[in-house]
Amino acid sequence: MIQPALVCQRERFSIPAGHHYLNCAYMAPFAREVEEAGERAIRRRRGPFEITAPDFFRDADAARERFARIIGSAQARRVAIIPAVSYGIALVARNTQAERGQNVVLAAEQFPSNVYAWRRLARERGLHLRTVAAPGSAARAAEWNDSLLDAIDRDTAVVALPHVHWTDGTRFDLVRIGARARELGAALVVDATQSVGALPFDQARIQADAIVCAAYKWLLGPYGIGLAWLGPRFDDAEPLEDTWIGREGSEDFRGLVLYNDAFQPGAARFDVGERGNFLLLPMLVAALDLVLEWTPARIQAWCASLAAPAIDAAADLGFQVQDAGARGAHLFGLRAPEGLDLEVLQARLRERNVHVALRGSAMRVSPHVYNDARDIEAMAGALRASVSAGSRAVAP
Repeated sequence: MIQPALVCQRERFSIPAGHHYLNCAYMAPFAREVEEAGERAIRRRRGPFEITAPDFFRDADAARERFARIIGSAQARRVAIIPAVSYGIALVARNTQAERGQNVVLAAEQFPSNVYAWRRLARERGLHLRTVAAPGSAARAAEWNDSLLDAIDRDTAVVALPHVHWTDGTRFDLVRIGARARELGAALVVDATQSVGALPFDQARIQADAIVCAAYKWLLGPYGIGLAWLGPRFDDAEPLEDTWIGREGSEDFRGLVLYNDAFQPGAARFDVGERGNFLLLPMLVAALDLVLEWTPARIQAWCASLAAPAIDAAADLGFQVQDAGARGAHLFGLRAPEGLDLEVLQARLRERNVHVALRGSAMRVSPHVYNDARDIEAMAGALRASVSAGSRAVAP
């Protein structure tokens, strides 16, 4: 069934009037439903006698099921509850089969959570890191994807990438890259933090071996919790922690004295300790319900309707941005004309309550469903005023 296009959802958030928050890639504001779920959870936690053994499992399983649907997987049992992307990537790296002389392929300047664990693995096992630099041409995405494909060979153990680049939204062709990795026996490990929830992710086509995602950006959830989908390559993997709740039969609290080395089925064995977080998990489930209600496809379409006039206004002032098909609509980078100081520009936008971010060489703009044309007009007006007022001056 075709769903109707989204309209602005600002009334479901508590963003103060006069603030133009175009920075969801930094941290999502809480929707009212997520706030209310947290408030209910706090009130419930006042009386521990209301929390029973099944409560240690119920919300975690609900989060698994919803995340699996969001990424296009029917296998909720493959989803683990993690505290951060770095935890999930460390888990994957620890269980990666790689021999001395093999290589790990990375995109340059991707977020560190999908880099440091591979640097450690390279040191420990004598692997080579192949960091593929971003091209400087206008055809940034196409050339970068081609270079990544060329870097994958029969000695590649892992290809570790995002879905979109966190600094400017460059889209990586995970379908082609995944096919190349499978052809040569390499694992595809995706940090999907800056895409899943706002950009459709088709795991059936991508066939990633691991998908790791923080919850506090495009999944609209709280900080300090995330999700990881782990494919068959990791069915017999070792968890990072020896938790009691990851063991078979842990639902029976009386029987916990009968220590069991067997794990829970599926990815529950990889869950972080104290995963039954009675505050964060209810908020996460409420947030995932919103993503499923709005759908990543409709969110992306709404963001595209906002991105087009924002980019046109910036282009008139000399900024450069990639073509629509080469980047996300929910996250895109404006590269300033020569001589324009981005830090000065950002400060002047902030004076007008226009909130964007500086990442790498770009001014990163990342709208969501709580934004509308007024936010884009405020940003465009602030850009024009700032440039004409002399933002080409060097910051003090």
